[in-house]
Amino acid sequence: MRDERLRWLAVVRHGQSTGNVIAEHAERDGLETIDIPERDADVPLSDTGRDQAAAVGQWLTENTPDVAIVSPYLRARQTAEIALGDTGVPVLVDERLRDRELGVLDLLTGRGVQARLPHEAARRRRHGKFYYRPPGGESWADVLLRLRALLREVREDHPDGRVVLFAHDATVLMVRYLAENLSEAELMAVAAGTAVANCSVSTWRRAGGMLVPDLFNHVEHLHHEGATPTRQENVNAEPS
Repeated sequence: MRDERLRWLAVVRHGQSTGNVIAEHAERDGLETIDIPERDADVPLSDTGRDQAAAVGQWLTENTPDVAIVSPYLRARQTAEIALGDTGVPVLVDERLRDRELGVLDLLTGRGVQARLPHEAARRRRHGKFYYRPPGGESWADVLLRLRALLREVREDHPDGRVVLFAHDATVLMVRYLAENLSEAELMAVAAGTAVANCSVSTWRRAGGMLVPDLFNHVEHLHHEGATPTRQENVNAEPS
């Protein structure tokens, strides 16, 4: 991002959720569906996720933001509440930070998509992860449209500010795409080689009129505070 007004930007993925745990077990056991009782917006943190969020709170004592902007999904809001505690940092909830919507792929494992929606698996392979939009859902490009709008407002509303976003794994990757002016191919290479950790921290700082990368998928604070690092994928699997 050139002509950058922000002084510092951080993105924190939410802590491990109960949905992450259920999804991991479903994939491991070769199931076709992910039996999560709540709607995606209402999936809470697991006990491990709460410990991870507390560890982020310790990291934030030395990296205090001016404002936090949070996904409305419960797991992200709980992460922010625990991490920020009584710091007094203003918190804004913005629906543009919500997780990517997967439409007909919702609650299916990779095996489930192949077995129940093979035409969608084939369509995704044809269009690629960046542009594939499942029926009723969003492509990565769709999510980028709302993130572009959000970040434009953040830069205008918080000049010279230190801003932290609490959101989801895809958000981390897509903010990196925007902040570092990556190409589709470069983003896909990063995504293929990266499992974004729960409660990882990724940061960019202003230098020479633009944001430059500082930390990416950083989890040392988890180790330091004795919280177990976890790297579960989003609760809804996609065909590879």
